[in-house]
Amino acid sequence: MAEAVLNLEQQNSSISITYDTNFGPHDDIILLEIDDKLLPHVLNNRVTIRGNVEEDAVLCTPSTTYALKFVGTTNSVFLIPPFGDVEASVASVIKVAPGVMELVEVAPKLEKLKMLLKENQYNGNEDFMEMGESCEIGLYRWDDLVERVQASDVELREGLRAFSAVEINGYWRVVEESFMGMVLNMLLHNSVLSGWSLDGLVENEVVGVLESDGFLREIARLCLEMYGDKVEDEVGGGYVWKLNEKRVCVHFARSVLNEGKMKMESFMEKWMQKIPSGMSVSFEMLEGEVLLEKLGIETWIRSFSVSSLPLTPAERFAALFRERQKWESMDLEPYIRDLRVPGLSAEGLLLKYTRRTQPTADAEPIFSAR
Repeated sequence: MAEAVLNLEQQNSSISITYDTNFGPHDDIILLEIDDKLLPHVLNNRVTIRGNVEEDAVLCTPSTTYALKFVGTTNSVFLIPPFGDVEASVASVIKVAPGVMELVEVAPKLEKLKMLLKENQYNGNEDFMEMGESCEIGLYRWDDLVERVQASDVELREGLRAFSAVEINGYWRVVEESFMGMVLNMLLHNSVLSGWSLDGLVENEVVGVLESDGFLREIARLCLEMYGDKVEDEVGGGYVWKLNEKRVCVHFARSVLNEGKMKMESFMEKWMQKIPSGMSVSFEMLEGEVLLEKLGIETWIRSFSVSSLPLTPAERFAALFRERQKWESMDLEPYIRDLRVPGLSAEGLLLKYTRRTQPTADAEPIFSAR
């Protein structure tokens, strides 16, 4: 029957319709409108619907996430089963569809991933040989995360990388900052003892030494990934790493600011004392990490890291404006730089969530909550 209807345009003719004996609401049948780009994924079973009962469902291809949105139509859309006589003069309708589901590309819902990973952070005090079921609370394998997080597989792996997660004994974990700092300090200590260049750390050697110091191989490699950059392959396997000056310096700045708000002079003195030999600091490294306050003639500094803020734009801007009612453009930019909304630019985000004022043409723009 459906073939007969499809042939109408070619034949420039018409066909009568009638209600099928199985006509009804058929709530289990929903029309989905997709474009040519997505069609191969659907036809080859490369899409999944993800979301819990309390969440709005999303459709995921291997690399992209789409919201499913119902769009009603004023036209009558008849569903005709794909069987019957191709030459039939009457088409039997089994349902009148009130609308279709449309797909809209959206950012992956990584806030939930962040929450799940923080439930049980790794701190080095676990004995996996003695772990029972009670110790596995708050631990998630890859399949667990796929089931719970509304993101494509590619986006989920990118999220794990962005959160510096590591797979330990089959579970994806984030490491407590204080413990990761201990690993970095041990790496720096061993570099002095062994004469390693911080610009040429051989992965196999570094991992082997840190493992002999009692750290897991996965944690040793994570340390290189978090604070270093690969510079070349080592002949015979492994990589050569160079410590990233900015990331190392930011780590030590955070450790200083864990003490709380302090005067700028005191902070800079303590910060420089912690920096490894051969590295130098600049205040520009701390974009998106700290806020400054003027109290009389003195400048005070305190921690305010973009990594601690929500990942969704609405919640991010709400948190920012709770912190400050007004933001200068240069101060605000580092805190929204990482926001990604398909189809919406950084300027579009500002228009949607802020009000912009500019006293004079050459003055720095000021942003407040919309």
